[in-house]
Amino acid sequence: MSLTFVTLYAASGERIPGYKANIRDIDRSVLGIVGDRYKIVQNEEAFAFTDGLLGEGVKYETAGSLAGGKIVWMLAKLPEKYIISGDAIEPYLVFCNSHDGSGAIRVAMTPVRVVCQNTLNLALKGASRVWSARHTGNVMSRMDEARETLQLANAYMSQLGRSINELQDKKLTDKKVLAMIDSESRVGNGNMN
Repeated sequence: MSLTFVTLYAASGERIPGYKANIRDIDRSVLGIVGDRYKIVQNEEAFAFTDGLLGEGVKYETAGSLAGGKIVWMLAKLPEKYIISGDAIEPYLVFCNSHDGSGAIRVAMTPVRVVCQNTLNLALKGASRVWSARHTGNVMSRMDEARETLQLANAYMSQLGRSINELQDKKLTDKKVLAMIDSESRVGNGNMN
């Protein structure tokens, strides 16, 4: 599948300036009306971009499309695992691209295994580091920036594991726990005494 642009015309036959339709070539479906600056990132280019980011040892886990192909995503399992509080956490890299002009290209490291729109939303909203690029430039030229963001996310996961392990080893008295609960309940009810 590839995407192409089609010029838009009003019912009167006049060209509509500043906009074009993003069309899927295999069935001529309109995936979105986008501005003139919008640059198509083909699905094949997205996989090449992700391959270039990840290098060796990465396994594609799953991929999908939503809203009739207007949004596509892919999920790759990263080779490292993190042990956090005795549990193995397997990080994934999620790549999301919209062909309808509704959003930027986004890449994030996440522990969420994406299988649908809900898990895609959870993965992208819950990620500590997200790299994104608008559809107005050369995405492939920004691969170093994306790689740096993912390395920061990798460092974050390592630090998160250390912090959780440190917190797990802290002991609190019953009195301290009750005081914390009481403090939270006052804040949650809007009472800031």
